[in-house]
Amino acid sequence: MGTASKALSLLNYFSRATPQIGLSELARLSGLNKATVHRLLAELAAHGFVEQVGTGREYRLGPAFLRLAALRENQVPMREVALQQLTELSDATGETAHMSLLNGDVLSNLAYAYSNRHGTMVMMEDAEVLELHSTGSGLAVLAYSPASFVDETLARPLSARTSQTITDPAEIRALLPSIRAEGIATSTGGFEEDVISHAVPIFDTRSACIGAMAVAAPVSRMTDTLRMMIRDKLMAHARQTTRILGGFPPGSFPSYEPQNLLQNEA
Repeated sequence: MGTASKALSLLNYFSRATPQIGLSELARLSGLNKATVHRLLAELAAHGFVEQVGTGREYRLGPAFLRLAALRENQVPMREVALQQLTELSDATGETAHMSLLNGDVLSNLAYAYSNRHGTMVMMEDAEVLELHSTGSGLAVLAYSPASFVDETLARPLSARTSQTITDPAEIRALLPSIRAEGIATSTGGFEEDVISHAVPIFDTRSACIGAMAVAAPVSRMTDTLRMMIRDKLMAHARQTTRILGGFPPGSFPSYEPQNLLQNEA
């Protein structure tokens, strides 16, 4: 991993739950020595990507992101498009819908929507980082990524977030053909205990996979009827999102026919 990649990878540890992180903690999380982390942070700070605050001199994301995000949103209002589709998807399924974009070797949460149909729901976090091997979204992306990217991703140490996280590269590879055949990936308990997620890839103008749209629900609420509804609505909204963003599914992507579904029995 080059210097720039190491510096940028440090940014993935910031989240809504941990908006400020100290030098020692970043060194522990990244596995890099403190001197290296300090040097990388100094370079990021010089360009406005991080800044130090408080008496503890902890780091937080800097103002450069506001400028870049505004420029990006002005050119491609992707989050606005995604949020509209996610809101419709969440209303239709009664579950949490979210979309994430590929950012290096992880997925970054772009937007999410909640349904008020149930008292309990799967909660998301702004800019949450999703690993490729442990999530439905990640598996959907891997299934439609170049072989070289899959090889590189699965060659790294794969952490187990839960007792159900698949960390065996061979087992993950074995899942990809069926995901490509169906156009949808499923993960049960891989990222969070007792949560099942269904995910469909999102494609750009070159038919390259750039992320995924997903629906996450408690395992206890999943029925055959709900599963069929989620798959149907998710496939429709993911295709629509790709189309609105100017993208095209690859020729190998399975065709989609809307199903006549019963009402959600949950």
